Amino acid sequence: MEYKPRLIKKYNDEIVPALFKQFGYKSVMQVPRLKKISVNQGLGSAITDKKLIDAGIDEMSKITGQLAVSTKSKKDISNFKLRKGMPVGVRVTLRGDKMFEFLDRLISVAIPRIRDFRGVNDKGFDGRGNYTFGVSEQIIFPEIDIDKVSHINGMDITFVTSAKTDKECLELLKEFGLPFKNQNR
Repeated sequence: MEYKPRLIKKYNDEIVPALFKQFGYKSVMQVPRLKKISVNQGLGSAITDKKLIDAGIDEMSKITGQLAVSTKSKKDISNFKLRKGMPVGVRVTLRGDKMFEFLDRLISVAIPRIRDFRGVNDKGFDGRGNYTFGVSEQIIFPEIDIDKVSHINGMDITFVTSAKTDKECLELLKEFGLPFKNQNR
């Protein structure tokens, strides 16, 4: 039998019927779904130390299970000693099974390891049904060996959904199990 991540089964069996009932859709195809998860890490200090980009790519690849790529600067900024084309960050875009595996690890393992955690902020919606939030330390992921980390770096995680409104996106992510601060909006 072919392996399928457990969140795909949860989405099909529990989330679709719940959202269908809550929003009164006419077709199952109207129910919002997760299209992709984009993970981005800015490494501005890599201008002086080139090894940070390699370490960032290695860590991001371990966290997401997919090879990360470096992002390059688009223009020169003399105050920061930055030249066009210099690597300044690392990013990964996850789709399909790897996306659901990452979301599962994020919700069940990584988020509970955040110090003084009170829920993710519900103000990261963009008005078009996408949600972004930041993680201040990459060491919350169990794939990272804390002894080998040279710098603590944060990252931005963006959920791109097919939802038309922020409310639909919020409900979709709540159903997946993302713990929001203000649950009663």
